Amino acid sequence: MLKLRELPFDPKSNAVVSEETCEYHHGKHHKTYVDNFNKQVETSEFKDACFYEILKNAKGGLYNNAAQVYNHDFYWDCIAKKSDICSELKKELESSFKNFKDEFISSATGNFGSGWTWLAYDPNSKKLEIINTSNAHTPVTDGKIPLLVVDVWEHAYYIDARNARASYLEKFYDNINWEFVSKAYEWALKEGVDSIKFYIKDVHPELAGSSCGCSK
Repeated sequence: MLKLRELPFDPKSNAVVSEETCEYHHGKHHKTYVDNFNKQVETSEFKDACFYEILKNAKGGLYNNAAQVYNHDFYWDCIAKKSDICSELKKELESSFKNFKDEFISSATGNFGSGWTWLAYDPNSKKLEIINTSNAHTPVTDGKIPLLVVDVWEHAYYIDARNARASYLEKFYDNINWEFVSKAYEWALKEGVDSIKFYIKDVHPELAGSSCGCSK
């Protein structure tokens, strides 16, 4: 059974989101996705599958809840603390984008409705991409490796910033946990999509099965 992960930071002192936002966003929204996943997977063909396999292959409600669990897990790590970017990733961002901050925030600001804005690594083209996804969709399903994500569902920022998504995004960007993002990039280069499986094992060992190669 999937468990709701603990927040990787103290909600009383996070620089991006308030304790009240964490109470609702993590304690209610995120928890509901976990609870719905556990109910739906029991009667599905994926009952004995590992989480990565479900994330890649499930459809409908089961996929939506699995993806939302993963997306939120990743988001919390991206805002866990403010930290420095490694020189290798910084150099790659400068090479891949004219102005990464402006392009990322612009993309997230214009991401219509509910969804997520990602920095991802494409193991086929070996390039970095800024990707907008709608609702629950995650780049993992498309074979891309997430490095950074911001949640642009209204429940992510409405308590703190009301409808001012741009203000929330500026605060998000100024407090990114670049240490986590840099490690995700390092693992993506070394292990490709297997780096996603290793991340899942770290966060959800209860559903990281050997059938997916997650037991490494």
